Amino acid sequence: MRILTLNAGSSSVKARLYQFDGHDWHEEMHYHLSQLNESPRVRWQWDKQTPNTQLLSWQGMPLETRHRAALSQIIGLITDAGLEHQLDAVCHRVVHGGRFYNAPVCIDDAVLANLETLESLAPLHQPYNLNLVRLAREQLPDIRQIACFDTMFHAEQPRMAQLHAIPRRYLDQGILRYGFHGLSYEYVFERLQSLAPRQADGRVIICHLGAGASMCAIRQGQSYDTTMGFTALEGLPMGTRCGHIDPGVLIHLMREEGWSPDQLERFLYKECGWLGLSGISSDMQELHDADTPEAEEAIAYFVHACVQQIGSLMATMRGLDAIVFTAGVGENDARIRARVLDSIQWLGVDWDAAANEQNRQSLHKPTSKIGVWVIPTNEELMLAEHGRRLLSSGSVSPLR
Repeated sequence: MRILTLNAGSSSVKARLYQFDGHDWHEEMHYHLSQLNESPRVRWQWDKQTPNTQLLSWQGMPLETRHRAALSQIIGLITDAGLEHQLDAVCHRVVHGGRFYNAPVCIDDAVLANLETLESLAPLHQPYNLNLVRLAREQLPDIRQIACFDTMFHAEQPRMAQLHAIPRRYLDQGILRYGFHGLSYEYVFERLQSLAPRQADGRVIICHLGAGASMCAIRQGQSYDTTMGFTALEGLPMGTRCGHIDPGVLIHLMREEGWSPDQLERFLYKECGWLGLSGISSDMQELHDADTPEAEEAIAYFVHACVQQIGSLMATMRGLDAIVFTAGVGENDARIRARVLDSIQWLGVDWDAAANEQNRQSLHKPTSKIGVWVIPTNEELMLAEHGRRLLSSGSVSPLR
């Protein structure tokens, strides 16, 4: 079985080609197009061959045209390798499945129409996810297109984790807490199960820390609570997203500044978070390097929010057996991990500073009451695995 995964955003397109040999997945090619809205740079590599890097002259192109060009380049690479007729499916990361979908689904016109109604709930992701879906259906009409959702891992959360304290008619309309980063959590949790099954069977908090950041409490293998809710704005402060904020602030800005919904959306999604608080950057490494009071305050606030959310999630689970760091900051930023772990040491977390500096997989000492892990995420491999399971289930509907 051979599956292409696609993960599109407003500033990047990621693709990987996987082959399943009946037992294990083998990554044949990966492709990463970054800085899509500025000076696009693409990097691709076949298996263990030398990576290829290319700067693209796409100035003046609308985003949809850039997505089209990126997908054409990906298909061209596969065609040049003689593999275009061996594709079994294209699996897309789609951020929001809403109440429509809590499992992977083959995409047809009806599915696409449902997903389009959710674009306003994830404006940094959903429109771009679906743009690439449309283009892939057009350019690869004879290949099954499968949507896998970041919300589906959280679909069976307890009712109390899903509610807002609002009139029930709005809950009935679907204004609920859905949670996100589910593909990442699912992959990382499966890795933890293989590394430390007893801890994984207990109470786990996975910290997906990056420019998009959230945490998930997992109890006995089930998503139990998460920091993100109806949209991907709630919870931790992120690169440009505010995280938790008093709704009264938004009312104040609308009333006193006369802001429209579009202005408010831009503010919340693109002008807040680490960028807004520091006035410098939405990149954590740049904040470390800046060494200014404003940058330090943005970092300190992020750490404070992380510790606060760990305490909240731990309380709902009534304890903690393991904590896992993943994603760009979680996997690579020893300074952030150290500050978070220092703040929760009173829980019985006994961690190894040298192991942390070296980005080792296991950070806890034998005397620690709580396991501490660094597990790199792989959303693309999770996409491929979901696609394989769906195709093997025998419940796949005909194309189109």
